[in-house]
Amino acid sequence: MSLRDKLLALAIVIAWGMNFVVIKVGLQGMPPLLLAGLRFAFVVFPAIFFVKRPHLPLKWLVIYGLTINFGQFALLFWAIKIGLSVGLASLILQAQAFITVVLGALLLKERIRLHNIVAIMVAAMGIYLLASSQSQSTGSITWFTLVLILGAATSWALGNLTNKIIMSKHQVPTMSLVVWSAIVPTFAFAISSLLFEGTPVIFEAIVHIEWHNIWALFYLSFIATIVGYGGWSYLLSRYETNLVAPLSLLVPVFGLLSAWLLLGETLNTHQIIGVIIIAIGLVFNIFGGRWLKNKRLISEANT
Repeated sequence: MSLRDKLLALAIVIAWGMNFVVIKVGLQGMPPLLLAGLRFAFVVFPAIFFVKRPHLPLKWLVIYGLTINFGQFALLFWAIKIGLSVGLASLILQAQAFITVVLGALLLKERIRLHNIVAIMVAAMGIYLLASSQSQSTGSITWFTLVLILGAATSWALGNLTNKIIMSKHQVPTMSLVVWSAIVPTFAFAISSLLFEGTPVIFEAIVHIEWHNIWALFYLSFIATIVGYGGWSYLLSRYETNLVAPLSLLVPVFGLLSAWLLLGETLNTHQIIGVIIIAIGLVFNIFGGRWLKNKRLISEANT
């Protein structure tokens, strides 16, 4: 990977890591469903006039938009709005990697390997430790917020499977899929916001919108989504997936770091241990198969 592309990859994972802090800032004075809806509205417009519609059946565009966009971010924004620490949100959301493996086996009949099972068990212990630890710090988590963030991770995982089906059958450009699928959550969030947050709350938030809300919307729609996904798609088109994909492990690192530096979020000892255990599970899920294979080859060579 060239130096320029390494810097691009680093910039993307930093932007995605800080994304959670930006969500927290954007939610100050604005209800979560409205904020999420405006985020995707600005992804659609004006990009839709410059990006060609992907050639795939409408049902896949709708399923993708409802899972990876609407379901994931409705639950993520809700969890952060009611108090989940953004640092922990950035980490636990990565459970989508494990959930994708399990759902892939159940829905697509994909094989679960030994290192996947070990990684899932390790990460599950870390998540339980996080949820069961009682803390008065700003890094607190409850069972309800845990359910919400795991629900968001599950929606992301379903979106991953949908994306896999789409790409295997239709080979559409990633940016085309991102922009046009954003139409679905834009309308879904608009309807949900009207039903659950109400017209008076929406009107009050828009009339009294502040600069930090505007900046958050710009960051979420343009930097995190259009630039982030566009750059990631560029990297995936130039390099092997196993070289690019593991870089996403840096997202929760920068998520936790930015939450500490910018919001002053802290973790107690039990939560720090839980974070480390989950991180070990994530790393083993990515590299475990290669390590076990190399170990087996060395063992066979010695015998």
